[in-house]
Amino acid sequence: MKKFLRIAFICIMLLALYLPILILAVYSFTTSANIGTIHGFSFQNYITLFTKPELADMIWGTVILAIAAAAISTILGTTGAIGAFYSKKIPSGIVGAMNRIPVVNAEVVTGFAICILLIVVLGVGKDTFVPLVVGHVVLCSPFVYLSVVPKLKQMDSSLYEAAMDLGASPVQALMKVVLPQIMPGIVSGFALALTLSLDDYFITTYTKPATFDTISTYVVNATKGSQTEIKTALWALSTVIFLIVILLVVLMNVTGRNKENDRKGEARG
Repeated sequence: MKKFLRIAFICIMLLALYLPILILAVYSFTTSANIGTIHGFSFQNYITLFTKPELADMIWGTVILAIAAAAISTILGTTGAIGAFYSKKIPSGIVGAMNRIPVVNAEVVTGFAICILLIVVLGVGKDTFVPLVVGHVVLCSPFVYLSVVPKLKQMDSSLYEAAMDLGASPVQALMKVVLPQIMPGIVSGFALALTLSLDDYFITTYTKPATFDTISTYVVNATKGSQTEIKTALWALSTVIFLIVILLVVLMNVTGRNKENDRKGEARG
């Protein structure tokens, strides 16, 4: 009975999580204007998604912003984690505590703070995209830090000193010894930063130029409008994003298993 209840609970949770997405996926292949009665089968939503200029510009703009913000965040988060790890206890504790503030802080507060500092105090215009990029970096960098720190703690801290004792310069020891050891954490941090940037709404709303939209802001505005063609095309967009995420997760799991099998094979050999 306990086993049955556990399985039933897991199934209910999975159903609650994925049923809305599956419903959108089904309706994205129909001619229905609203979720309710299913009409004829059609690829028109996908045709609209990939051929309408404003949708294509919005998607490419979001992807470029996310990649840029994730790359900058990965550099800052990784260097911050390495610096804190090799620092003394008090400075390391201060950096760790300061890093947790943006994580637990509400995005609305972060967005307002960046808007006041950059736009009001420093006079940086929204049309420069600087407030938008800074806002996304502030949001994403702490999560990269949190992804890299556990890998540093799992690593033997004496490897860096040993490499320098054997003649490596500090840069060589960092590049050839430390970074390969923590690379899984860096990759995970980059993927997490990319996801957070793609998903962000509040910070983007306060810092973006008036003529620029990301997927999140565009979806919110489109659902308030009356353009049925756009709203149904966003069903197709949700389905495409969901499929891409599934493919990436499967690819990462397969790659991780292959590497683990290779390590086991080398250990046995």
